[in-house]
Amino acid sequence: MRFKAQIHNIHTFTKLTASLNSLGPLAWLKLSDEQVCFTIIPEQGTQVWAVLSIDTIFDTYAVQSAANNVINLEVPLGPLNRALKSALNATSAQIRLTKKDNIPLLALTIATTSSNNAYSAFPTSGSRDDDTMFDAQSGGSRETVITQEVPVRVLAPDTVSGLHEPQTREPDVHIILPPLMQLKSISDRFTKLALAGARTSSGAAATRTRLDMAANMHGCLRMSIKTDAMSISSVWTDLANPELDPSQVANGDIGIAEHPSTRMKLLGSADGRSEEGWASVRIDGKDWAKVMSVGRLGGRVIACFCHEHALILYVYLPTDGGEDESVLTYYISSYSA
Repeated sequence: MRFKAQIHNIHTFTKLTASLNSLGPLAWLKLSDEQVCFTIIPEQGTQVWAVLSIDTIFDTYAVQSAANNVINLEVPLGPLNRALKSALNATSAQIRLTKKDNIPLLALTIATTSSNNAYSAFPTSGSRDDDTMFDAQSGGSRETVITQEVPVRVLAPDTVSGLHEPQTREPDVHIILPPLMQLKSISDRFTKLALAGARTSSGAAATRTRLDMAANMHGCLRMSIKTDAMSISSVWTDLANPELDPSQVANGDIGIAEHPSTRMKLLGSADGRSEEGWASVRIDGKDWAKVMSVGRLGGRVIACFCHEHALILYVYLPTDGGEDESVLTYYISSYSA
């Protein structure tokens, strides 16, 4: 098998692996001719199924294998992210699948160029070669090439054949979220206040908090937290509820007319005061904060609420052409009351 690619968007790749690493240490990486997929399925917490167009991250790209040109790898996200960070200021970066001592590796080869400013920072005393002295005085530059190696595990097709995205019912509410970093800031503050209040009232340190997230089909989103000591909430209005695409819904226009979100749109109001028409879920505050780290990638986020069952986030990554071609899907289960 063979995989080799030139990385053209190192910043997006680095932010993506950092965000995924917050949810789990290992990812299933699926490389194919059509796309690149990252999947995280932790024992507890949020699942992530990321489907990326090849040109979101890579420039030249080649993958070959006996299994229909598909390669499945188990990748440690921490080491991969640290390797990518070292390439943030690189003039070029290439990644390939290789082996050393019969251990499969993702080898990241990074080329950097140092200007004469770097050389002039050398101490004036001590030994250094004539070439370095010449480069500094003539205003030249020098290229440095380093290779970072990340051990991986090659997965047989049978090993991953049974892995599939979670099955969920049709959402009751779908809404475009405000900027995720804004949501993260507020949810972090809510969580800290709840933990502090629980510690004060019980005398023992609490470890978990539950956030109540709710939305309606009139552009309203509500985040709240309630404990024995406090109850706080924040409400957003004038958000967008995207229209359903008949081609993506079973039975087309008839399916849309019978869709749960269509029925929910007949309930509630745009000011958020009515208690009708809201779909809600209860999620773990710390887990939610980890999910929100994907906000550093930008792009629009559509949240789908399956009332008291699950929250699904679709994070669409912007491309150079302005089209949403890559999507990260987060499956967050709701806790019972």
